[in-house]
Amino acid sequence: MGDVHKPSFRHPRYARQHALREFGVRAQEKLCLARVLVVGAGGLGSPAAMYLAAAGVGTLGLADDDIVDESNLHRQLMYGLRDVGNNKLHAAIARLSDINPLVNVVLHHERITGQNARDIIAHYDIVLDGTDNFPARYAINDACVALGVPFVYGSVARFEGQVSIFAVPGGPCYRCLFATEPEEGTVPTCAEDGVLGVLPGLVGLHQSTEVIKWIASLGRPLVGRLLLMDLLDHSTHEVTIANDPDCVTCGPNAALPTLD
Repeated sequence: MGDVHKPSFRHPRYARQHALREFGVRAQEKLCLARVLVVGAGGLGSPAAMYLAAAGVGTLGLADDDIVDESNLHRQLMYGLRDVGNNKLHAAIARLSDINPLVNVVLHHERITGQNARDIIAHYDIVLDGTDNFPARYAINDACVALGVPFVYGSVARFEGQVSIFAVPGGPCYRCLFATEPEEGTVPTCAEDGVLGVLPGLVGLHQSTEVIKWIASLGRPLVGRLLLMDLLDHSTHEVTIANDPDCVTCGPNAALPTLD
């Protein structure tokens, strides 16, 4: 619990953010009032959740139903050897509470699906997509469009990563970029194709940065822009994403899915 005589957004732990002229106490107050959902407490969600907690997000939701495996440890630094075999969210809340006890951590011990996405996401201001499967990502996208809740997308493969923001009113959604879900087995997973351990960390940090920028109305968010990075030559470039007028989710003639 924080100091009852001092609002949490004025806590000295945030002093270096307060010192930023572009940020200050006002942006910190926005963070402390914000509700952020991190879907997936793995390679992307692990670093993102830690930095969002440290930054002072008021309510941080985590959705996952996985357990910690030793193969996770080279990239999911929220966990250690003592956590192997245990529920990820139980380990995560202990770590996040140690990072910042002022943050209210809400646990959702379930995978996001088309059946539960809207009910869960409706309680949050913005979603950070740390999923590693397409059905969950499309469910997040469709629910976020229906609810008017933006989500920060991230993905990794081998040495390459991507980041963008979708479902912002007036901006493109994930289906504008990838209209249909790929058939199962056609896209290799990280377990099959591998991933350099630092890559999810970098992408997760880019995602958490975009969440903070969005909440604080800071800078230029990655709306309509897909950031691509390749660690082999440390190159980055952007691709413009246009709204698809034929998009089945956000197009002018779209029939939004009920997600029931």
